Amino acid sequence: MFGFKVKYPSLRKGGSSKEQNVNNVNIVSKLNVKDEYMEALRTKSYIDIWSKVQGQLRKTSTPLTTNNDVVVDVIDRIATSISRIPSYTHISDYLLEPQQEVLLELIQKSNLHQLLIDYFEASLEACRICGSILKCIDQARANYCKIQRVIKLSKRVPSDLPGGISNEDKVRIIFGELASFAKLDNPLSNSSKLKFSIIHDRYGSMLNLLTVKRKKVARRVKVISLSKKAWGVSVVMLCSGLAIATIILAVHSLVGFVAVPGLMCMQLGYLKKKLRSAKNGLKRNKLNQFHNQLDAAAKGVYTLNSDFDTISRLVMRLHDEIEHGKSIAQWCVKTQKKQMLKEVIKEFQTQENCFLEKLGELEEHVYLCVLTINRARRLVIKEINCMKTSPQQH
Repeated sequence: MFGFKVKYPSLRKGGSSKEQNVNNVNIVSKLNVKDEYMEALRTKSYIDIWSKVQGQLRKTSTPLTTNNDVVVDVIDRIATSISRIPSYTHISDYLLEPQQEVLLELIQKSNLHQLLIDYFEASLEACRICGSILKCIDQARANYCKIQRVIKLSKRVPSDLPGGISNEDKVRIIFGELASFAKLDNPLSNSSKLKFSIIHDRYGSMLNLLTVKRKKVARRVKVISLSKKAWGVSVVMLCSGLAIATIILAVHSLVGFVAVPGLMCMQLGYLKKKLRSAKNGLKRNKLNQFHNQLDAAAKGVYTLNSDFDTISRLVMRLHDEIEHGKSIAQWCVKTQKKQMLKEVIKEFQTQENCFLEKLGELEEHVYLCVLTINRARRLVIKEINCMKTSPQQH
């Protein structure tokens, strides 16, 4: 997520003490990366984002129901509340910092380069994608409630069931829940490999453009700096020449009257070059600030691309697991064999905690991605504001 490169320790035995020391350092580095990740989850910014999403969830959510909910509740009293789906359609309206309205006003006033405008548009799109993924995660949790009901119901023995409900009825309802789960769409199918590859290509192309432009600006700054140094050397030589000429003219006063106009022209030329140097210095400062803006945007795009690579891998892994769950549920319903039902329920029960943990891991990475987007946007805007205030300092 954060782009850290960890060298894992070698497992070969009989290594030298130097190799063992290197391995120890690598192990510590690996632990430090985990600490960095856990620390990011405890930051105030992360907690603020999580709180905003949960607050929106409570405001806009509506309960999901199915045809078997009433029957299942009679049999098992399973859940008093069902997972709720928040509306993440406009997640950027309350998570993106600064908000798009403020940014549009800044763009109009600052006359930004098109690359920077493209960067802000890309970061807005990235935040919307994060909102879409969060919606898919919540839908996946809601769908998985059917499997959790199946697991709970399968643990009940006939003596625990309400009067009039036989074991056969219980099995029939379990098959019904599995059939319903198998027919549900995979929420993560919307986040297909093609979509993530398009995102990767777009941000990769933007990163290349920002990097090329940044290098061009850096070369221009270097040329101006070299010309300023050359001008400094020429000024020293000019002053030395003037000093020698003054001494000579003091000795030959009559010639001095004739040479005065020439000296005045030399002084005017010196002042003109000095003004040109000051103008070049101001231009160099502006180029430096523009370079800093491009650098901040490039870092933001690089981190964003890395984040989405990680998120895409997690999404694809969960997508495949959901498809596998739907397949075995459909297969079990098709066979209608009790022994097969036991094996399927056992597999779901074994994988339940692991699946929910992976959903939680994906959700954490999405929140951290939003956090990264906001942090990068603030850095770019900080550099833009530096350029706006700099003319007052010169």
